[in-house]
Amino acid sequence: MTHAPVSGRDGPYPAPVVVQQRRVLPEWIDYNGHMNVGYYGIAFDQASDVLFSEYLGVGEEHVQASGQGPYVLQSHTHFLRELKLDQGFSVRFRLIDHDRKRVHFFGEMVSDDNGEICATQEIMVMNVDHGTGRSAEYPDWAVRRFARMKADHAALPVPPQLGAPLGLRRKG
Repeated sequence: MTHAPVSGRDGPYPAPVVVQQRRVLPEWIDYNGHMNVGYYGIAFDQASDVLFSEYLGVGEEHVQASGQGPYVLQSHTHFLRELKLDQGFSVRFRLIDHDRKRVHFFGEMVSDDNGEICATQEIMVMNVDHGTGRSAEYPDWAVRRFARMKADHAALPVPPQLGAPLGLRRKG
């Protein structure tokens, strides 16, 4: 299904894209007194909604217009520092790679207090047709936007968490 974009823009894109004015909510705090592990995923997801809609045009508006939308296939999160109640943070995104159906992003959750990276998330997203439940190619305009964002992000330094394996590391 092809349709004209109903949101987003064609670039150039900031490198990285920064989603600001996020805040740790009271219901996100666990018995350890910091943001619970599950809410990092929610915070990244809410920020990615901004990335998909306002920058790339493949978010909620795309779903309403086309009956297709982004599904996360895989996610890998690194927890680096605590976030506390009412603490402000931003999420920085870079597009790593894409093809006609999938997009690979890397996000960094950054404390507004001191600029430290609190968590990172690497995700692989696929466009899915809601009628069939199967993968579908993004429209040409979306693929062009992905290519532009990838090019705009190409000079960013490679984050150490990108592609990191999960496992116990033993010394000697």
